[in-house]
Amino acid sequence: MKKLLTMFWSFFKIGAFTFGGGYAMIPLIQGEVVDNKKWISKEDFLDILVISQSFPGALAVNTSIFIGYKIGGVIGAIMALLGTVLPSFMTILLIAAFFMEFRNYHYVDLAFKGISAAVPMLILIAVVSLSKSVEKNYINIIIILVTVFLISILNIHPVIVILIAGLYGYLYYRKKVE
Repeated sequence: MKKLLTMFWSFFKIGAFTFGGGYAMIPLIQGEVVDNKKWISKEDFLDILVISQSFPGALAVNTSIFIGYKIGGVIGAIMALLGTVLPSFMTILLIAAFFMEFRNYHYVDLAFKGISAAVPMLILIAVVSLSKSVEKNYINIIIILVTVFLISILNIHPVIVILIAGLYGYLYYRKKVE
């Protein structure tokens, strides 16, 4: 039970102090569950992240559910989920109640501008950190380049690209296993 409460508190802190959505939370989740607490390995974290991206819903929520389940089963998944979403839920309730009164304040506006400027850097840190776990070979480099091309140049929806990459990975690695 102590581990479950510790896990809840860890995800609660991450949820409370992360702005910018799921991708901005990834380096914090990784730092807490892989580096600090050592609940899972970096390889397991990367696998969970890939699975979480392929499920509908928010990335950080999916990731916390899978990590919670791996650590503490169904109860762990629920505790991690609650820890992740409660801070946002409570913040939204407070903002909904008081936002219109404070939104036009100059200093509040400046704070939001500062936060929005930091979010892309948090996402970049997540990309750099996770890229260290990806095997460096010509197939993976080609997949990365094709993915960037398909999404950036041809404007193909990322879900379609993920499905294509998953199908390719299944077909390619299935042959290697057989």
